[in-house]
Amino acid sequence: MDTANIERYLKSFGQNVVDDSEKLLYSEKGNTALGKSIRFEVEKTADGFSTKFYMYDYGTYLDEGVSGNKKSQSFTDYKGKTRKSSYSYTTKGPPIDILSKWIKKKGIKGHGMKKGRDKNTGRYISGLAIYISKKIKTRGIKSLSFFQKPLGLWYDKLQDDFLKIFKQDIESYLTTFYRPK
Repeated sequence: MDTANIERYLKSFGQNVVDDSEKLLYSEKGNTALGKSIRFEVEKTADGFSTKFYMYDYGTYLDEGVSGNKKSQSFTDYKGKTRKSSYSYTTKGPPIDILSKWIKKKGIKGHGMKKGRDKNTGRYISGLAIYISKKIKTRGIKSLSFFQKPLGLWYDKLQDDFLKIFKQDIESYLTTFYRPK
């Protein structure tokens, strides 16, 4: 059976989710490498089709958020339900050297914050980076739900439209397979 309409619709679904996710992420974080990494694939399987979405690993942390050791974070999943984040900081916070690089890249000046040496690497690190790391460790990272919201929106539309698309493929198959004389 020719399933071109289904495959075309699933590709359209995937592209719409990716486009809306990129727009939401851009409105929250600006132009990021994460936004450019979001993509999808539609694969034909033995059972039908599979639509898979991909992005950098840290995208799931931003999408769901990360609970701190003192404050819990939640996110809205694609079904519209509020759920507790499955990620959390317990004993360690985000790496200070990464935060130092981020501070330097952004040009942030930590007035009154002194620099010290990292015990492990011996590199100079900013007191601001230590402060930010401790805050993130206790409060966590707020969810953006930049992927879950568009996925839910387009998934609802997919459920409504899929039977129509499937019907088109069946009708096409029947007219091709059986042509009355």
